Amino acid sequence: MDYSCGLAPGRDAPELAALAESVGFRRIWLWDSPALHGDIWMWLALVARSTHSVGIGPGLTVPSLRHVMVTATAAATLEQLAPGRTAIAVGTGFSARLLLGQEPMTWADLKRHIRQLKGLLRGDEVEVGDRVTQMLHMPQYAPPRPLEIPVVVAANGPKGLRVAHELGDGVMSVKTAIPGFDWSIVAGSGTVLDEGESAASPRVLQTVGPYLTMLYHYFYELPTAVDLDALPGGREWRKEVDAVPESVRHLRLHATHMVAVDERDRSLVTAEAVRALTWTDTPVELRRRFAEFEAGGATEIYYQPSGPDLRREIVAFARAVGIGG
Repeated sequence: MDYSCGLAPGRDAPELAALAESVGFRRIWLWDSPALHGDIWMWLALVARSTHSVGIGPGLTVPSLRHVMVTATAAATLEQLAPGRTAIAVGTGFSARLLLGQEPMTWADLKRHIRQLKGLLRGDEVEVGDRVTQMLHMPQYAPPRPLEIPVVVAANGPKGLRVAHELGDGVMSVKTAIPGFDWSIVAGSGTVLDEGESAASPRVLQTVGPYLTMLYHYFYELPTAVDLDALPGGREWRKEVDAVPESVRHLRLHATHMVAVDERDRSLVTAEAVRALTWTDTPVELRRRFAEFEAGGATEIYYQPSGPDLRREIVAFARAVGIGG
């Protein structure tokens, strides 16, 4: 089973990607959320230059943010910079769309985009809207078509899984392995406990807090995923969020997404929630947990480090799961 590392597109991404490659991660994914982070394709280009053989790509990108030709050209450019290393993970959108005041894409729209993107990368004439378009790049501007760049679909429910089976080269899920795919990714976050450390330690709470509170944001926006009121502190916290004016609620809710914990969210960061919702455990228990994912069909663990010391988290995780020799 492979292990990949997810990073925010920003000034530290090239250095952190090089570190992740050096300790054994097989792929580097960057997140796509324009209202929060830098431009994903610019930073992926710099990650390509700072690494040597590790796979790279957006993980994940939201198609509605760009015209499909823009995405196809960006992917082709990345493939020209790092031949054979590019992959694309797509999804219907979370913070990337919600922070723009938009709902997630429909699966019908995402399905159409994947068809168009794959067609363009093959070099086909593709209908977009009511017009036909095609990648016409000369060799100095993009590699010759067809380009075999895999597209992974982020999906957990039945609609998304149907799209993944029909059009995807793999599937990405949260918390649960999806069987039946040659490439099945499970995404999550947490921290490796030091000897004698507990989930209640200040270091753990500070490290895991940004990811943990992001999950509450997700469950608030997409209430069918999990019963928020059943989570530790969820009912009281939801009432506070409901009191924020609707016109700016999406901005206040996601302002520190995966980076920090704001004052309103601090009550959510508890040992109980850390144990229930994150990959926070000893090396032995983490290896056992990931072996269960592998037995359930997972082929890749997508680790998203958070907290104030990302270098520590990347190195500690790699050592805990035994990658990199």
